[in-house]
Order: sequence, then C-alpha cells, then structure tokens
Amino acid sequence: MKKVFKYIKESYNELVYKVSWPTRKELSNSAVVVMFASLIIAVLIFAIDSCFEVGVRFIYEKIF
Repeated sequence: MKKVFKYIKESYNELVYKVSWPTRKELSNSAVVVMFASLIIAVLIFAIDSCFEVGVRFIYEKIF
C-alpha cells in the first residue's frame, strides 16, 4: 500500500512542478489550428468520395 501512495505523490509532484502547461492564448491558437486542419481534411475526403461516386456510377451505367 505504501508503494501506491508513493506513486500517487510522485505523480502529483510531477504534474504540479515538472509539467509545463500551455497558456490560454497558446491553447486557443492550437484549437483554431486543429479546427482548420479538420475542416481541410473533411473537404478533401468529401472530394475524394465524390470522385469515387462519379467513377462508380459511370462504370455501372456502362456495364448495366
């Protein structure tokens, strides 16, 4: 049981004294970057999916 308490104490000390937490400005900037990257990836996937749909429709119309 001592080992568990020692582990918890060391973990707490590391989180409080050794971890560098981002500022509010850094965090908001990172969030904006993630939102734009997600939007760009979603648009790219939509475009690729649309191209595949057009291709498959073309193939099925020619075969059937």
